[in-house]
Amino acid sequence: MDDLVRQAMAKWPHVPDCLGWLGLDSRGQWHMRDDRVQAMGTFQSGLSGAKGSALRHEKLIAFIDRNYESDERGRWYFQNGPQRVYVELESAPIIWRLDDAFTPTAHTGQSSTVLACLVDELGRVYLHTPLGLGLVHTLDVGMVADAIDQGIWTVQDCMSKDLPSQFGFVISPQAQDEQA
Repeated sequence: MDDLVRQAMAKWPHVPDCLGWLGLDSRGQWHMRDDRVQAMGTFQSGLSGAKGSALRHEKLIAFIDRNYESDERGRWYFQNGPQRVYVELESAPIIWRLDDAFTPTAHTGQSSTVLACLVDELGRVYLHTPLGLGLVHTLDVGMVADAIDQGIWTVQDCMSKDLPSQFGFVISPQAQDEQA
């Protein structure tokens, strides 16, 4: 976490959380979701326009990536100064890219090691790592097949609906908050 963020948290400790305004899609892109977009439907709905606008500003994306983590309830957020901006997830809290040695790197730039390789009912591939569970970027699924063929990873079947409870993350902090 950035030092400036820590300083802002100490200076303003009681800033309300922000829900529904930021989303992470299945390709590792951040999306800004204003009130108008949120009124169109949930981030996960698949409705046209409901994801919002993909962020393109490189420094803003890097700032979000450096300050992205999860809380004790499994809700992922971006610490924006003193405010937690909870993230709506399309599929998983991390999106993995693979290098030629099959080392996964998160959309945030952190590298990790693979504890398990899972494939859901739709053929989507997830990697469980010490950093958490993440979806493999669609462009790297062929590399996963190579790792499996080489005996580096063994596939475990899973159901996508079970992954949040099994791996302790929340797809929609906004929906969870509305139910509470």
